[in-house]
Amino acid sequence: MLTSECICTHLRRAARGVSRHYDEALAGFGINVAQFSLLRHLQRLDRPSITTLAEAMGLERSTLGRNLRVLEAEGLVALADGDDQRNRVVLLTDTATQLLRVAHPAWERAQAELVERLGAGQRDELVRLLGLLA
Repeated sequence: MLTSECICTHLRRAARGVSRHYDEALAGFGINVAQFSLLRHLQRLDRPSITTLAEAMGLERSTLGRNLRVLEAEGLVALADGDDQRNRVVLLTDTATQLLRVAHPAWERAQAELVERLGAGQRDELVRLLGLLA
């Protein structure tokens, strides 16, 4: 493996490994961890606008829009008019709600495996450090 002092290189490598870990856990449900995360944000935010959802996820609106189109085509989200004509809200479908219910235990197992690998104290420290960088 190439050695580097570049924080970005190490973070990107770790992010790919962590994403792969969760993707493997969620593979049987037909979604990846990015889609799972987006659906969970929708569940927690309850009818957010596209702008609100993009801000909550730290995504550009255009990136979020592409991701939403995929989920919309799969019947997992729907777009509806918001309070004014300039604003659209994003809704979870019943299919997505059911998918989250059955996929969540797999996500929890993947999460527990990573926490076990790190230890709870190091997980907390990692989350704290990543928050500083975000």
